[in-house]
Amino acid sequence: MSERHSTMAPRSAARRTSAILGAVALLGTTGLTAAHADSAPSPKAPGLYGTADPKFDGVFRQSLAFLAQNAAGVSPAPEAVDWLAGQQCADGGYPGFRADTGKPCDAQKGEFTDNTAAAVQALAAVGGRGEQVKKGLDWLTAHQNADGGWGMGPGENSNANSTATAIGALAAAGKDPARITAKSGKSPYDALLTFQLGCDAKADDQGAFGWAPQNGQLTADNSASAASSLAALGKGYLVPAAGKDNKPVQPLDCKQGKAAKDPQAAASAAAAYLVKKLDATGDHLESSMPGAPKGPDFGVTADAVTALAAGGHREAAAKPLKWLESKDAKAVQWAKGDSGQGDPGRLAKLVLAVHAAGGDPGDFAGTDLVAQLNATGPKPASTPAQQEEKKKEKGTTFGVWWFVGVCLVAGIGVGFLLSGRKKKQP
Repeated sequence: MSERHSTMAPRSAARRTSAILGAVALLGTTGLTAAHADSAPSPKAPGLYGTADPKFDGVFRQSLAFLAQNAAGVSPAPEAVDWLAGQQCADGGYPGFRADTGKPCDAQKGEFTDNTAAAVQALAAVGGRGEQVKKGLDWLTAHQNADGGWGMGPGENSNANSTATAIGALAAAGKDPARITAKSGKSPYDALLTFQLGCDAKADDQGAFGWAPQNGQLTADNSASAASSLAALGKGYLVPAAGKDNKPVQPLDCKQGKAAKDPQAAASAAAAYLVKKLDATGDHLESSMPGAPKGPDFGVTADAVTALAAGGHREAAAKPLKWLESKDAKAVQWAKGDSGQGDPGRLAKLVLAVHAAGGDPGDFAGTDLVAQLNATGPKPASTPAQQEEKKKEKGTTFGVWWFVGVCLVAGIGVGFLLSGRKKKQP
């Protein structure tokens, strides 16, 4: 879920709290505490990844976990997939977490775009859940705003992060986001590009994306820029591993206009902004969320790696990835979470970033991120090692039966030969 604070001006304080704590749980933002919670921790359900209270981020972290496992060739356990599918509300939307799936969802306050879009991406990746994917897409299209974008939930004004996550869901389900238009005729890209800062912004912020206008003004936001750059490319959280070629970033051409004219140009301009921010700190990004503590933001830095790699900017992605992998960064420690047992959302972000950049998430700073992620949930249905072992067993079995078959055929041939000789004897 996107990082935001109380200036989002959502429909209610409850929604505001849900969005904030979802970001805290997933991204590890320490500027906000559990004092914002309005009830006791929710019980852990069978099939759910992670041991932390799932009240605000259960669906989102489960979805990211599936996508990261898919990137690593891991198939999640059936009960884990059942858990995520079972969290879906009757109308297709998803909340942060449903402790009692027998209780109807609050369609106006309990369902969110980011959760729904993330779950659609995850279920599309694991396969076999076409009904839930369709219902999720139907919910998204039913709540698309007139500007072509999406807000945090029904009736909310559009914002860059929610719109980006929805674009990723459409793409993951095989839909062309450009063709999913509101009644006004506007597409998700029409909305997304309105959140990009143009040439009238200060030089360091040109090409950046803002979450949404506050008091009529857009403010450059690192999280929104990474998410929007990825979405402008028509991609979700799971992207193919980068190839060997490197594509340089292209900042806004302020001699020709004040804004990018198409999604591809917008994506590259956002990537150029991210590179500038990375160069300013040397190797990482910091949170743009007001009130967040100063210092590196591991989650947003990982998102930037994924976005840069998705755009073909291999060299630009390598720099922050190298920082994340360094001992000084302590990204692996961050991914373990407060409990030290492994935070599935954080681990998934690192796995997706390493995979996108062409690295090996099974050997990241000497740590097997995939194994740690798998350990936070039910035992996977299969892993690449198990799949390879099955192939070997199948090959061995085939070889044995082939040999037996040859021997049988040879034996039958010898039998016919001997039988023929006996018949010829006087």
